[in-house]
Amino acid sequence: MASVVLVTGCSAGGIGAALCEEFAAQGCQVYATARNPAKMAGFSHSRIEKLPLDVTSDEDVKRVVEHIVGKEGKIDIVVNNAGTGAAGALLDQDMDTVRQAFDINTFAVLRVCRSVLPIMAGRKQGLFVNVGSVVGDTPVPWNGLYSATKAATHMISEVLSMECRPFNISVMNVVPGSVRSNIANNMTQKFVLPENSLYSAFIPNIMKRINASQTEHSMPAAKFAKAVVSKALSRKPPLRFTAGGNSTIFAIFRWLPRVFVFGYLWRIYSKKM
Repeated sequence: MASVVLVTGCSAGGIGAALCEEFAAQGCQVYATARNPAKMAGFSHSRIEKLPLDVTSDEDVKRVVEHIVGKEGKIDIVVNNAGTGAAGALLDQDMDTVRQAFDINTFAVLRVCRSVLPIMAGRKQGLFVNVGSVVGDTPVPWNGLYSATKAATHMISEVLSMECRPFNISVMNVVPGSVRSNIANNMTQKFVLPENSLYSAFIPNIMKRINASQTEHSMPAAKFAKAVVSKALSRKPPLRFTAGGNSTIFAIFRWLPRVFVFGYLWRIYSKKM
């Protein structure tokens, strides 16, 4: 029987959409979701069904989960991929932006997992795939809020990996490096320097950081998705899986003295341009 997969954050051109395509290519029944269904265009597989979902809404999450279970009788894999960027100096972020970033990037992981847990626990099987980021381990200037949300997501994944053991449910913390997507364009459109900001001289550095994940060294989303899905559908998915451009250097950063790493990263993202 085909695995049933729920993926959040599936707008065209992003990691979520690529994951949907690859899961479907491997024979899974996939439910692709996004707040705006019109942005989920171009899927090539008939095994992908599109559903509207606002991951910040308890009622919306419950509605989608009940719809899938009503049709399929189960959910085998949940991919918590929905996310939002928040570029700029950490203390330039207003509290509404802070709350929204944590609600989408972090609290939604708990919201979706909590809704699906009883279904998986009843069958004594399932997999939660939570998408973090290399900057959740090693933060970079001008992206601090995003880093904080992903650091929390990593911790949630690690705790869930223990607390889901009684129900034979696995957790896979995906930690992307640079992957080609629409994230830089989305952050550029959203970025506004506050009028009273003390960081106006660093706008070129902020823009450099926004575009850092979208270079010739970035991994194509389809290639990244193929690697992630292969691990997710394996007999024993790993607790942590990293892939993408610059993932090796960020892995090294984790083992180096933090003072050295932060000094190095600050030099890169504080130079006059």
